[in-house]
Amino acid sequence: MAMSLAWLSPCTIISPYKTNIPRRCSCCYVNSSQVDLPSSLTTTSSPTTIRPAVILPGLGNNTNDYEKLALILKGYEVPTAIAKVSRIDWLRNAAGLLDTNYWTGTLRPRPVLDWYLKRIEDAVSEAKELAQGGSGTLSFIGHSAGGWLARVYMQEFGSSDISLLLTLGSPHLPPPKGLPGVIDQTRGLLNYVEKNCAKAVYSPELRYVCIAGRYIQGSRFFDSSSTSVMGGVEQPTSEVAAVTNPNAETLTGSTFRTRFVGQGYKQVCGQADVWGDGVVPVVSAHLKGALNVTLEGVYHSPVGSDDATRPWYGSSAVVEHWIRHLLV
Repeated sequence: MAMSLAWLSPCTIISPYKTNIPRRCSCCYVNSSQVDLPSSLTTTSSPTTIRPAVILPGLGNNTNDYEKLALILKGYEVPTAIAKVSRIDWLRNAAGLLDTNYWTGTLRPRPVLDWYLKRIEDAVSEAKELAQGGSGTLSFIGHSAGGWLARVYMQEFGSSDISLLLTLGSPHLPPPKGLPGVIDQTRGLLNYVEKNCAKAVYSPELRYVCIAGRYIQGSRFFDSSSTSVMGGVEQPTSEVAAVTNPNAETLTGSTFRTRFVGQGYKQVCGQADVWGDGVVPVVSAHLKGALNVTLEGVYHSPVGSDDATRPWYGSSAVVEHWIRHLLV
């Protein structure tokens, strides 16, 4: 289903910044019919003790990048553990070069990513120690690659202890095959995830919430004109655009930056002239069956972000709009 700006709510969007934009009416904050969710998609009562959360870093990030987010969550009384990852740890993925499946584009997560799965396991144990009573379940917060790696972990080790998977700018979908100039950067890993990992659900037992940022629109490298948003690209319907940033890149024409960003988008979803968070297109960050949310003006990474002019998913003003999913 080709999408356009029509998926945006006609109601006014919320802004965490000092603008003249009024608050959206709460009645259209969630539209379950748009995302084909079960009728029992809301929780009527909250637990006496908030579930601990496990933050899963994205590709190239380290544990320290998420310390501020953990402090913000602590302010909401959410006990939080961060998977212990350093930037140099990601060089372990080079082991995949020795696997013939890397060169054929059919790479599997294990054993190449066993090191990351072990870090998740350790963080889960730490989070369980932080829990004091409560339901005994955890919330996963996966940023970027940490989102689909969480799905691998849940497939390999079970999801009975997980009641929420909340992903922030995670490229869940593999790029389309056969397009000129498009190379699968994961060398088949996302194809494996799509085919072998459990489908997204939104139920009382387990909820998938996929959050995408709409920060900058890419453009084609050899086309100076702007084209329609998501033209021809299949994408699931999002909940609403919940946050706005007056500093977001909303250029109507092509610049070197929009072309550069567009080439990155193209490698992820097969098309350059789409909206995304600067790294991951909106279309790739959503999953069928999940509660899909799009946040206006939100940047991809904590690295290079600025709470005032370039907020990322973990900035305090942005967290306000997804924290509710951790508190129910």
